[in-house]
Amino acid sequence: MELLIAKNSGFCFGVEKAVKTALQTLDENKHNVFSLGPIIHNEQVINLLESKGLKIINDIKDIDRGKVIIRSHGIPLNVYSYAKNTGIELIDCTCPFVRNVQKKANEFFNNGYTVVIIGNPNHPEVIGINGWCNNQAVIVNSEDDINKVPIIDKLCIVSQTTMTLEKFQKLSNLVQRKGKIAKIFNTICNATSLRQESTKKIAKEVEAMIVIGGYHSSNTRKLAEISKKYCGNVYHIETINDLPINKLKNFKKIGITAGASTPDWIIKDVVNNLKDISSKE
Repeated sequence: MELLIAKNSGFCFGVEKAVKTALQTLDENKHNVFSLGPIIHNEQVINLLESKGLKIINDIKDIDRGKVIIRSHGIPLNVYSYAKNTGIELIDCTCPFVRNVQKKANEFFNNGYTVVIIGNPNHPEVIGINGWCNNQAVIVNSEDDINKVPIIDKLCIVSQTTMTLEKFQKLSNLVQRKGKIAKIFNTICNATSLRQESTKKIAKEVEAMIVIGGYHSSNTRKLAEISKKYCGNVYHIETINDLPINKLKNFKKIGITAGASTPDWIIKDVVNNLKDISSKE
């Protein structure tokens, strides 16, 4: 069994910073440390942080004191004002790429543009970006959503950072027809692009692909989608316990990739397990 591991996989800069900051904060403070939503979309990491004392809240108004870690997905602008007025300390781990989108949306909204976000309306990153333009953005996630975009003078089109380039280009090209002036910004983050390209390259060369990452992780699911375009046998797993060993034994060449919220230890467990199986064949 030959294993090909994607060159770019696992924790991205933003996620790594958020997790390290959370661990450091918990080492220094045993009580009243919260995160606004799960730090990342990885159950194993969340379990680790909770075991060290992290408490997850879904609304900043659920507490009246303490330290609140802002995950890499970012938050709506009004959360900062609320925390300042109530004395809650925010530890901001918003990813720089996400911050760029937030600022872009805010700038153009304040200059009279209708902001269109290409992304999943239920994803915390998109909800956060919308909160930087007074929650008045139009969110487009499929061609069916195009009709929601009004005919208007000025449009500013941005993307959820984990969007696939193909989908962003397709939808943004359709959306721009609704505006007399349309400013299009490809705000897909570099880490996402690199992981998607690495996955695409590997998937073309192997008989089976293993995609490691949380089942609720947007960027990991997109890696699985890309893999399926080029490989007929794709397995999205969270941990070593999900490996379909009996099926994998039938393949001579297997590719491995991992989402930006997948910790290194889980990737190593999967790789080492497959190497052990290969050595016994």
